[in-house]
Amino acid sequence: MWQVLCSDFFQKYISENSVVLDIAAGYCEFINNIKARKKIALDLNPDIKNFSGRDVKVILSNSTKIRQLKNRTIDVVFTSNFLEHLEKRDIIKTIKEIHRVLRKDGRFLILQPNFRYAYRDYWMFFDHITPLDDRSLIEVLEINGFKVIESKPKFLPYSTKSNLPKSIFLLKLYLKLPIIQQIFGKQAFICAKKV
Repeated sequence: MWQVLCSDFFQKYISENSVVLDIAAGYCEFINNIKARKKIALDLNPDIKNFSGRDVKVILSNSTKIRQLKNRTIDVVFTSNFLEHLEKRDIIKTIKEIHRVLRKDGRFLILQPNFRYAYRDYWMFFDHITPLDDRSLIEVLEINGFKVIESKPKFLPYSTKSNLPKSIFLLKLYLKLPIIQQIFGKQAFICAKKV
């Protein structure tokens, strides 16, 4: 699934000459499948080393203070289904830290459950702390030095734990048909630029 998401959607936001940071990389589905000159996976869990590809540098760190990265050294930061696990003050600290490590005009790509459309199932995960929707994400990004250049409030379905059929062909078709995304999408996609 992530191979298709990266090749057919996310790669268009990332030059193959970029330095890319995946925050809360988990099983490294995104960072292992994206093409970039330098790839960095950040997570608190040391097991990440078991999932990262050989071409991925692993940083074990909290997202609110990434001491291992210098100012303005990253072209693109990506995070998926992460910010809702943080308290509001840590969301702000994380966004400020992302702003610090991004180069001028660097991009921040966010894939995030959209509380506005997923409110019935949002709390089905015990570790969800902060309800976020596309509008609140845009607000906190703009307050902290980003300009949103693209927002898709309804992008992907909320969870892969649904009864919808799962196939590579259907995913490729889904990505090409925004009208279908308006029906099934409960996760937002936001692309913001550092200003």
